[in-house]
Amino acid sequence: MKKIIIILLFALVSITWGTTWIAMKIAVETIPPLFATGIRFLIASPLLIILSCITKTPLLFPYGQRNFQIIISFFYFSIPFTLMLYGGKYVSSSISSVIFSSMPVIILIFSSFFFKKKIDLIKKIGIFISLITLFFILLIDLKSENFFQWKGIIALVLALFSHALIYIECQKRCTNISIITFNALPSLISGIFLSIVSWFFEHPNIYLFSKQSILAIFYLGDFSGIFGILSYFYLQKKVSSFYASTVFLIFPLISYILEVYFYKKIFFFYKLWFILPLLIGILLTLIPINFFQDIKRRFQ
Repeated sequence: MKKIIIILLFALVSITWGTTWIAMKIAVETIPPLFATGIRFLIASPLLIILSCITKTPLLFPYGQRNFQIIISFFYFSIPFTLMLYGGKYVSSSISSVIFSSMPVIILIFSSFFFKKKIDLIKKIGIFISLITLFFILLIDLKSENFFQWKGIIALVLALFSHALIYIECQKRCTNISIITFNALPSLISGIFLSIVSWFFEHPNIYLFSKQSILAIFYLGDFSGIFGILSYFYLQKKVSSFYASTVFLIFPLISYILEVYFYKKIFFFYKLWFILPLLIGILLTLIPINFFQDIKRRFQ
């Protein structure tokens, strides 16, 4: 039964994260990015607060960490998620997912740079392979595109960096904080803040919003934003971080297949061959130091 639950969680997270990028693309077709992100969080936050009440989970961080809760609201939720939707206007959903699949690599680099974490040889090789491959994937995909797609890539990379920095900081400060506590109030704060800012700067016209974009926002807020995240952190409790993080190898493939299906694009196998070395590089950065030693002991 435990194995079935793990498989279901892994499948749910992979599908959720794989479909997130196509949903973002659909959302910003008629809804401005700031407003779309704000509404996304306003939709998600009531359910998270209800879950907090049901499970008797505190909404506030412990004393001494509440300033960091505000930082999370802006630099993990408001800014990066807005940048994701902004980037999604100009960049294909498959490229967006490929960029974010590099999250484990960026976290490892930042951990080494800011916290002097040692990186073994295998992980260094993985970093080199993944970054070089990502560079060539973007170069090949963008050779016939205009400048605006570069703006989207810059936005997505900045969002990636912001998430990675907050994540490694959370590894020190938030080890005993519930995932519901981590998401509930920051989502509400971000939703209110972004909606107000959007009202003055983007001047959203709700009559121009398509049904598809509205449904995409609800999908991002309720399904992807809540069940996807909760499932991933619950999966981490069931298996090691290495096996849980292999979801980063799966969701870019799902995103690419969905993009081909929804936008009637030609399926190019050569793109998968370019993505393969990237995924191998990411896999090498995820492998624990004692992984090969454990395998060796099992066969002795």
